[in-house]
Amino acid sequence: MGFTPALHAEWIRTRTLRSQTVTLGAVLLATVAFSLLAAADTDAADTDPLFSAFFGVSFGQIAAVAFGTTAVAAEFQGGALRVSLAAVPRRGLWFAAKTTAIALPVLAVGLATGLLTWAVGRETSGARAAGFGTAEGLRAAVGCGLYLTLMALLAAGLTAVLRSGTATLAVLVPFLLIVSFVVGDMSGSVADLLPDRAGQIALHSTWDGALGPWTGLTVTALWTAAALAAGAWRVRRRDA
Repeated sequence: MGFTPALHAEWIRTRTLRSQTVTLGAVLLATVAFSLLAAADTDAADTDPLFSAFFGVSFGQIAAVAFGTTAVAAEFQGGALRVSLAAVPRRGLWFAAKTTAIALPVLAVGLATGLLTWAVGRETSGARAAGFGTAEGLRAAVGCGLYLTLMALLAAGLTAVLRSGTATLAVLVPFLLIVSFVVGDMSGSVADLLPDRAGQIALHSTWDGALGPWTGLTVTALWTAAALAAGAWRVRRRDA
C-alpha cells in the first residue's frame, strides 16, 4: 500500500471516531471561549491586547494535544497496531500517514479558530483593539493554526515513544498548564526556548528576547520534529 491509500485509511478512521471529532471541536470552543473572557476583561488594560484576544490558545492547545495523543494511543490498544501494520507493512510510511492525518484536520480547525478568535477579539476588546492592526491579527491567526498543529504533532510523537496516551497527557498537560505559567516571566532565559513559550510569541503584538513570531514557531517545530523522529524510531524498533 502506498502513502495516499494509507493516508485515506487513516483519515477515514479519524473522521469516523466520535471522540476525535469532539476533541477537534473542543479546540475551537475552548480557544474562543477563554479568549472572549480575556478580551472582555477591562482590568487587563496593561496587557498585550493581541495576546489577550488569543489568550484562549493556552487552553485550546490542551484539546489539540489530546487529539494527537488519542489518535496514536488507540493503536496500542487491543492489537490495533498489528492490524494497521498488516495493511501497511512499511512502518515509516504508516507513521507518516498517521501523523499527516493528525496534522491536516488540526491545521484546518486551527486556522478557522485563529480567524474566529481574531474577529471576536476585535469586537470585544473595544478601544484596546487599536493596539493591533490587520497585519498583526492575520499573523496571529495563521500562527495560531500552525502552533496548534505543531503541539498536536508533538503529542503524537511523544505518544509513539511512550506507547501510552495516559503517560503522554500526564507529562504534557501539567507542563503546559503549570510549568508554562511558572516560567512565563523569565523572558530572555532558557524558558523562551520551551515549545509552548516559543510558539506563542506569534500571538503577541510585541515581544522581548531574541525570538520573534516566526523564529519562535521554528523552535516549536524543532521540538515537534524531534518528537516525531523519536516516535518513528520507536515504531520501527518496537514489536507491535
